[in-house]
Amino acid sequence: MSENKLKKIIVDRISLKGQITFAEYMTACLYEPETGYYTSPGRKVGTEGDFYTSITVHATFGRVIAREIEACWRSLGSPEKFTLVEAGAGHGRLACDIMDFLSEQKPDCYAATRLVLVEKEPSLAEAQASLLSEHIKKLSWLTPDELKDFKFTGVLYSNELLDAMPVHRVIMTPQGLKEIYVTTNRGDFEELTDTPSTPELEAYLVRYGIPLHPGQEAEISLAGLKWFEAVATSLQQGFILTIDYGWPKAALYAPERNIGTLLCYYKHTVEDNPYHRIGEQDITTHVNFSALIERGEELGLKTLWFGEQSRFLISSGIIEELEAIEASDMTDRDKLKLRLTIKRLIMPEGGMGDTFKVLVQSKGFVEPKLSCIRDIGI
Repeated sequence: MSENKLKKIIVDRISLKGQITFAEYMTACLYEPETGYYTSPGRKVGTEGDFYTSITVHATFGRVIAREIEACWRSLGSPEKFTLVEAGAGHGRLACDIMDFLSEQKPDCYAATRLVLVEKEPSLAEAQASLLSEHIKKLSWLTPDELKDFKFTGVLYSNELLDAMPVHRVIMTPQGLKEIYVTTNRGDFEELTDTPSTPELEAYLVRYGIPLHPGQEAEISLAGLKWFEAVATSLQQGFILTIDYGWPKAALYAPERNIGTLLCYYKHTVEDNPYHRIGEQDITTHVNFSALIERGEELGLKTLWFGEQSRFLISSGIIEELEAIEASDMTDRDKLKLRLTIKRLIMPEGGMGDTFKVLVQSKGFVEPKLSCIRDIGI
């Protein structure tokens, strides 16, 4: 993939139609066919990639998620047909860890489960099929557009999906709300402010009670919210499990956070300039979990649990996973190494324990039997 090729595509696009929204620019950088960050070859996560995720730390993460998925299945009355949907499945590592656990530890649930993988980049299907070869008879695929019309009972889960959905960037001025656009100057990108491209931006701030002070910049994920609305409608009965980094609206749009949350990741370094390394660096923003909770309630979803990943994993079975490691025939040295690796998933500082949040929502029944809800007395 050539950065110059993608940059030229975007520059030509701006030359043809004029300034574009940051959402359009971010979409091109991440998802332009064959040249975008997520649609071009190369490892994105792990030691050889640009960033770590909970999936790449250890299979324990997927195994704990699988424990709660099995509890979801039991909450539905242990149906003979149970649909598990992963949105943003990537190479299939998380799905593989979940299915491996279910087949080994929860065979009744595994027998009922069919797995549906949803991924924007179609070329990943081959890698997913290879990694999940032992479960291939249970596997099927949908495109993101097909998911919108897919009706199912079961569980939809996503891990670090919404943070990579395109966002509009806005700034509050003395004259009112303005949008930040991307244009060009002598072949390079630059920003300018203008009237918002859609009234939905100001309506979003009003609807969710988000007051911006003069000079404050913020991101608004209309695409993320529309995706969430679609999957909430597709789910007929079951659960939605969302894992990502973000905050409730009061923290996300706090006055002291006056330049937003946009970050870029490249080779495990972080910066805030999205106009470098076009197509070669990840661009992300933090998720407004309040919007998912409030809109979810309007669409018939009940919020069962929301909090830090560390609390979720501890409540849902990571201690049991650690105990199993201690009881294994591994050497003491290997046990120690593995414990230290897994601790990254729950450590509050320097780890992922409080950076990531987990939101669990249900639809269509009253008495869920999930382990994660024990610590809040539901």
